[in-house]
Amino acid sequence: MIILGIDPGIAIVGYGVISYESGRFSVIDYGAVTTPAHTKLSDRLRNIYEDIHILIERFHPDVCAIEELFFNTNVKTGIAVAHGRGVIMLAATIQNLPVYEYTPLQVKQSVAGYGRADKTQVQRMVQSLLHLPSVPKPDDVADALAVAICHANNANYLNLTKTKGV
Repeated sequence: MIILGIDPGIAIVGYGVISYESGRFSVIDYGAVTTPAHTKLSDRLRNIYEDIHILIERFHPDVCAIEELFFNTNVKTGIAVAHGRGVIMLAATIQNLPVYEYTPLQVKQSVAGYGRADKTQVQRMVQSLLHLPSVPKPDDVADALAVAICHANNANYLNLTKTKGV
């Protein structure tokens, strides 16, 4: 199963593409979609949509796993990120890619074994589980890979590990 993990944002959208077969992870690609500051929101959203669309076409994932929003102080930023999350989900669903959503607590629990794990613990587990030489940067990229790992672990539980054509 090929999983596209997404950590949504408006300035930085982290992504990670992993393969999960027979209980083993392998990294296909990871990085970030970025949009310039002081750019109109509508232009940023278009850029995010187009770049995610291209990633889906390039890697042909079986699913898209995306982190649910969590914000408690800056509502304006939260709304902009929600817009970004919406265009990411649109890019996936237009290409008939199933979208699964996970809370930050679910991601931490799945990756680090503890729902209140700190960012460093999760990042180190991502590095370890994916056999990476270092923690992926920026943090949004490590978070996206963690979301993909979370889905792989949950797909086993939900029996969603069928690959395309099977």
